[in-house]
Amino acid sequence: MKILSATACSVIFSVMATAADLPLLVAHRGASHAAPENTLSAFKLAWEEGADGIEGDFYLSSDGEVVCIHDKDTKRTAGTALVVAETPWKELSKLDVGSWKSPEYKGERIPLLAEVLDVLPAGKRFFLEVKCGPEIVPALKKILAEKKADPARVTIISFNADVISESRKELPAYQAHWITDLKDFADPAKRESYEKQLGKCGSQGLQFKAASPVEGPWLASIKSKGLLLTSWTVDDATLAKKMIGFGVNHITTNRPGPLRKELAR
Repeated sequence: MKILSATACSVIFSVMATAADLPLLVAHRGASHAAPENTLSAFKLAWEEGADGIEGDFYLSSDGEVVCIHDKDTKRTAGTALVVAETPWKELSKLDVGSWKSPEYKGERIPLLAEVLDVLPAGKRFFLEVKCGPEIVPALKKILAEKKADPARVTIISFNADVISESRKELPAYQAHWITDLKDFADPAKRESYEKQLGKCGSQGLQFKAASPVEGPWLASIKSKGLLLTSWTVDDATLAKKMIGFGVNHITTNRPGPLRKELAR
């Protein structure tokens, strides 16, 4: 039996992809190419640009609120270095996290998870990335229940495999996907460890770095096990087309509107 090269497989996948629906475009931290990341303005702009979904990052504040911010502290986006896990929501809510991007967004605040869910339109997807540990899961469970969040549209994602395990246990109705950069993919032993981790934590999807050395046939084998594939962060059409050739289900991008137009040319 002839074994196809990775390049040949990629070509085949590309041909197959042209006949299938394109992957859903997920706005990374909202439409963060133009609006301040992880803010309601960025998420609303993503919807205006026609994104199929949004991705946002979440931590627990010191008083147990689930807040939308990427970094452990507020230095980069607010100019004031407050450690999120050590700061109450009352203090975090006062910070301006928009001015660093543009004067147009002066006064933009860190949103709560509940507020992000409130601006999720019908039929759109939400990838909720946990940046801390499994201690956040009880709070997620409470908020998702209070907001009657549709399990078909909300997916919990995390680099922390323990978060995925705990989410599968406590929130079985919701998909939970493990994130990895696959930077050591070229090492067969490391490649095997990625597969083992997916199984160990019960992940229902793989979110991987698009610029990693990953190969199409390996991704196809993962997908054949019923896992969903999401590539991040993809901001140019050339890389997006490569991911489409790999058969990914979702492409996470900072610029959903412009990328969709470029792919349509």
